[in-house]
Amino acid sequence: MFMDNDVEGGNLGPYADRPRVFPSMRSKVHTPLIFRILMGINVRVLLVLLLLGLGAIFYVGAKTSPIIVFVFSICIISFLFSVYLTKWVLAKDEGPPEMVQISDAIRDGAEGFFRTQYGTISKMALLLALVILGIYLFRSTTPQQEASGIGRSTSAYITVAAFLLGAICSGIAGYVGMWVSVRANVRVSSAARRSARKHCRLCPFLVMYLKMVLDGYHNWEYLVQIAVRAGGFSAMVVVGMAVIGVAILYATFYVWLGVDSPGSMKVTDLPLLLVGYGFGASFVALFAQLGGGIYTKAADVGADLVGKVEQGIPEDDPRNPAVIADLVGDNVGDCAARGADLFESIAAEIISAMILGGTMAQRCKIEDPSGFILFPLVVHSFDLVVSSVGILSIRGTRDSGSKSPIEDPMAILQKGYSITIVLAVLTFGLSTRWLLYTERAPSAWFNFALCGLVGIITAYAFVWITQYYTDYKHEPVRTLALASSTGHGTNIIAGVSLGLESTALPVLVISVAIISAFWLGHTSGLVDEGGNPTGGLFGTAVATMGMLSTAAYVLTMDMFGPIADNAGGIVEMSQQPESVREITDLLDAVGNTTKATTKGFAIGSAALASFLLFSAYMDEVAAFAQEPFKQVDIAIPEVFVGGLLGSMLIFLFSAWACAAVGRTAQEVVNEVRRQFIERPGIMDYKEKPDYSRCVAIVATASLREMIKPGALAILSPIIVGLLFRILGSYTGHPLLGAKVVAAMLMFGTVSGILMALFLNTSGGAWDNAKKYIETGALGGKGSDCHKAAITGDTVGDPFKDTAGPSLHVLIKMLATITLVMAPIFL
Repeated sequence: MFMDNDVEGGNLGPYADRPRVFPSMRSKVHTPLIFRILMGINVRVLLVLLLLGLGAIFYVGAKTSPIIVFVFSICIISFLFSVYLTKWVLAKDEGPPEMVQISDAIRDGAEGFFRTQYGTISKMALLLALVILGIYLFRSTTPQQEASGIGRSTSAYITVAAFLLGAICSGIAGYVGMWVSVRANVRVSSAARRSARKHCRLCPFLVMYLKMVLDGYHNWEYLVQIAVRAGGFSAMVVVGMAVIGVAILYATFYVWLGVDSPGSMKVTDLPLLLVGYGFGASFVALFAQLGGGIYTKAADVGADLVGKVEQGIPEDDPRNPAVIADLVGDNVGDCAARGADLFESIAAEIISAMILGGTMAQRCKIEDPSGFILFPLVVHSFDLVVSSVGILSIRGTRDSGSKSPIEDPMAILQKGYSITIVLAVLTFGLSTRWLLYTERAPSAWFNFALCGLVGIITAYAFVWITQYYTDYKHEPVRTLALASSTGHGTNIIAGVSLGLESTALPVLVISVAIISAFWLGHTSGLVDEGGNPTGGLFGTAVATMGMLSTAAYVLTMDMFGPIADNAGGIVEMSQQPESVREITDLLDAVGNTTKATTKGFAIGSAALASFLLFSAYMDEVAAFAQEPFKQVDIAIPEVFVGGLLGSMLIFLFSAWACAAVGRTAQEVVNEVRRQFIERPGIMDYKEKPDYSRCVAIVATASLREMIKPGALAILSPIIVGLLFRILGSYTGHPLLGAKVVAAMLMFGTVSGILMALFLNTSGGAWDNAKKYIETGALGGKGSDCHKAAITGDTVGDPFKDTAGPSLHVLIKMLATITLVMAPIFL
């Protein structure tokens, strides 16, 4: 599918004599249409168009608020910074031809699948946009909309436009994440190769060299710096696009609708028009995570079961027919999908916080509510600044000949994260004083600054807890590795119990964070006309902003993982010396931990964001029903059933996602076994595997398998809400449909958080237990203990990279879809 036919032909000599050069695996360059169009435009014309676009953006921003101009400026500067990071990374050496050719094959496979996958997603998005348009054209309008002159058609077109823009931006975010990873991997491989070569000059004896590896004498800073800056490019673009996309929508609607002019919409109601943007981002992120997760884990499982367990060859050995598909999967699953995921997280959190900020400002009769509404945009603008400093704080040199001990790679990343957190605390305090100070409650800004501090501490706690349960330097993973010494069954039991146990601390942290932030907001001094405190929910929103105030750096650490993993695969496939693989193996183990910590971070933010969106949903229902809707009574049988259906949805979705990986992996296993049987010369390097066949299998299957669980997530709340709305109309309970959907959302969020924590942590722990054994512990590679650990890793693969990451996207999608579809439940 993505390989040349010459991969099939030719003979290779014995292992010691075989050339380390692969024939060209490329078929053609896959460049998205938009980029082909841009590259065809004259540079001067393109520059003029760019300047006109920037001028229009700043003109609309200036007509809206100076705060919007500030946000636009920071985002554009961050884009320029990302260009600098890209040029820095791409200027690095790609290494010898054999590395470049393998990297090209990975790039073609990733870009080809991305194009096909997002073509499918775009068609589904257009279909859903038509459904939303039909619903909004025939729905009722709220009194606020009638008063501002916004009719059904205007509201419908605004929501659909926002939905499509969110979907497009989410797709671009995913492409950016994949684009940089497939170009950075070979440069990290080359740096590792050069580092090992220089060390071998100092220490020609392999035993002494390996001792230097274990003692940490490599110049890790330089290797880590390349991977971090590559991930930083993606993070800057993803976060910057999420922020500037919401800001442009807000400013455009503000100017177009004449907000706050006589007879027009109030600025406090404007954020509700942005909900479609978050829904579009959630829609694309869910299918990107599902499709990418099925692709990467099916290939990984198939390659491991036959290659490592049955044939006893290394993980990324070029003799394994599924190895290219596995390496491609790292990029489409861990990079493209994660970029879309975090884009959606930030967009949903910004919009929900803007809605709550506007609602609170309206209730408190604050004269200038723009600060409370635009506060989330400013927080994430500062996120771009502080994360840039954190990325630049990781520095290295080309001199890898120093004999002085160098820091552990994880310690290097943690140091950059610590710098980012300290700066985030300072800028968050500055933002609250600037935007949240009001004469009605002079000390409220300080309470909200403390709410932000709660969120930042929560984020750090989540990172630490996940690292504790997934890093093999700590007891849980080492205990899991020890359980492998007594067999496959005890490994599985230990991994499941570790995952179940790992849910406790995060839930306690989230609980303390929600209660603390709500209490701080509640006691901020902001009250409504009746003297009732109104800042509680907004305090929770501010805590969520605090948790995501370092999102760009966290995404950078996440991108580090697949880049390091791909670098190791390129080293193995290009048949570099074992000493080079020793380096990339240690980086890969660190990458497993950073990916796991990012998933824990995403789950925590999803929990808080869903809580906010749930509150916005209740306010929206109250506005349409024109009666209070402040609580959901689960003692009502129908409402309790709605809660059960929400919990069932989580388990059924997880089952279908894992089953999809299993079915696709079976196809890969059968294909790899077939090739080993029909081409016995593969094991002796006399015949080449058919890599393209495995790529085609996982690409086709992942697109097919992502439809059913994705459709379940989208259709379930709509069908349940409509059914119980009809039942409520016959039983005299007009709000029954809305209440049942609310219970479904509540129970689904709680169950989804616990399930996602269990799946992500257990999967990451199984993976690093295997890595720990591969360092030489408990018998090392090839031992019975290692084989048991591979079984655990295989079980954990769909947990941590398919079902688990998809669940926290599902949680937020349930919240956004119920908010968008609220009118049809009444």
